[in-house]
Amino acid sequence: MRNAPRPPGAWMTIHEASLLVGVSPATLRRWAEAGDIEAFVTPGGHRRFARSALLRLLPSGVKRHRRLHELGETPDRVVRQYRRELADHPQTGDWVDRLGESDREPFREPGRQILAGVLGFLDAATPEDGEAFLASAFDASARYGTLAREKGIGVDALTETFLRFRRPFLHELGRIARRRRLDTGDAMDLLLAASRVFDRLLLALIRGHRDLAESAPGPAPEPAVVGGRR
Repeated sequence: MRNAPRPPGAWMTIHEASLLVGVSPATLRRWAEAGDIEAFVTPGGHRRFARSALLRLLPSGVKRHRRLHELGETPDRVVRQYRRELADHPQTGDWVDRLGESDREPFREPGRQILAGVLGFLDAATPEDGEAFLASAFDASARYGTLAREKGIGVDALTETFLRFRRPFLHELGRIARRRRLDTGDAMDLLLAASRVFDRLLLALIRGHRDLAESAPGPAPEPAVVGGRR
């Protein structure tokens, strides 16, 4: 474990690192203590993890999906189609509909950031650029979860709403694959890339709802295997 920090931006908090690689904070602590991953401890006693080392933990054998621009699409066009799909197929009766306008407003900005982060990831030129786009999306997803908890929304209802908003996005990607006549492999790469991102966003949403502190005891759920370790 290192004792001196690198320039700003090179290091991540334990929760940022956890969301990036998809393992629990407890696992990251174990890896740091064993010297398996580069980290240092701040004067306040908080761990910081090297972003470059974390990126090396991400699976390298996954085929890179084709970018939106390579498919003749743009993030703005996908957003328009996605919003049209939501408007054409409204689903009423959940907690969002029961909130007043003033109570809904705080949810809109993190919602926009989540969507922008996913689209930025799908259109990024490199995996590193993609993860940079997702950083703000993970933070926004956690804030969305915290806001929901403050409004008394249970985690089950929150998860159901997340899945409801995810479905039309994946449907739109499927339509893009058909319009562009992608072969089965390219279509699956695109849909799987988006699905993996939404899985990670859902984890961030739930953690935000639970408001996990860095010092919280006990491991959190681990949705992925990274570098052969669970």
